[in-house]
Amino acid sequence: MGYELTGRLIAKYDIVQRSETFKTREFVVEKSEDINGRTITNYIKFQSVQDRTAIVDRVNLGDEIKVYFNIKGSKWEKDGKINYITNLDAWRIEQILQAGKEASSDDDHLEPLDTFSSNSSEAVDDLPF
Repeated sequence: MGYELTGRLIAKYDIVQRSETFKTREFVVEKSEDINGRTITNYIKFQSVQDRTAIVDRVNLGDEIKVYFNIKGSKWEKDGKINYITNLDAWRIEQILQAGKEASSDDDHLEPLDTFSSNSSEAVDDLPF
C-alpha cells in the first residue's frame, strides 16, 4: 500500500553506502496543519534506497513537494534484546510549483521528478500486478 505526504523540504543528506550492494539516503519534510486554531508542525524523515537515492536531487531546500512512500517495518534482535524499526521508504517525489511559475507539463501544479523510460536501465517494474 502506498502513501503520500505534501510538505516543505527542509533537509537532505548524503548517500550512505550501507554495504557493497546497498545504499540509502535520507531527507526531511516539514508538514504544518491547522488543528482547532493551532498550527501543528511535524518533521518527517524519509529514506530512499538503491536507484531511488537520486530522486531528492531534483528539488531544492524550501521547495513544496509531494512524497510517495511505503511504510516498512522490521524486527531486529541482538544480545537477547528485540527492537522494531520503521522506515518511510520514498519512491517518488513531485515538486509543487508555486503560483506564477510555468509548469513544464499539462498538470499545472505538479511536476513529476522520477520519470524513467521503460527502455532505461534504471526502469523498475514495481507494480503489484
